[in-house]
Amino acid sequence: MIESYKTVRRSGSNEIVIKKSRFIGHVMPVETEAEAVAFIEDIKKQHWNATHNCSAYMLGERNEIQKQSDDGEPSGTAGKPILEVIRNQGLRNVAIVVTRYFGGIMLGAGGLIRAYTDGAVVAIESGEVITRSLHQQIFVEVDYTWLGKVENELRNKEVRMGETFFTDKVMLTCLPRNSEAEVFKAWMIDLTQGQSLISEGVQLYYIEGE
Repeated sequence: MIESYKTVRRSGSNEIVIKKSRFIGHVMPVETEAEAVAFIEDIKKQHWNATHNCSAYMLGERNEIQKQSDDGEPSGTAGKPILEVIRNQGLRNVAIVVTRYFGGIMLGAGGLIRAYTDGAVVAIESGEVITRSLHQQIFVEVDYTWLGKVENELRNKEVRMGETFFTDKVMLTCLPRNSEAEVFKAWMIDLTQGQSLISEGVQLYYIEGE
């Protein structure tokens, strides 16, 4: 799994008008190709009377899935520019549809490329770009006598925390960055003088800064 990637926080849309044609950019974060296809089809149903619903999406750990559609516009003037915007902004797991309602003025190939590029840009802005970073779930089991010191040190280092379990001992769910997991475990063992039981859980992505 990659250490971090940029995507959008939520679905969104925005509109621009170029020479009387309306271009409505729609964006959605997606985890699978099926989600991307469903999103595109949903936009097409909503805007069934539009002149074109051009689209692109990119997803996968290595951006291995990349698809685009000109939806009737001249080849290379719509889907490709949308995909290029996703690529150039370093995003992944994103699907975009730019809907066009023709305003009666021809834009030419260059004008179409700029229009669909701008439509993709305003779509992404409406979805808010975020960075998702990989964290490793680490369980730290200690006696109650260690709880105060451990919690205080975790707060001081601003370690992301999950649920705490109270039984005959205390189990803290810590979520350091994946790249810092080994250092974190060594620090925790040292902090508790070897009197903690450390185990690993799953790896999870969280929004950076939250």
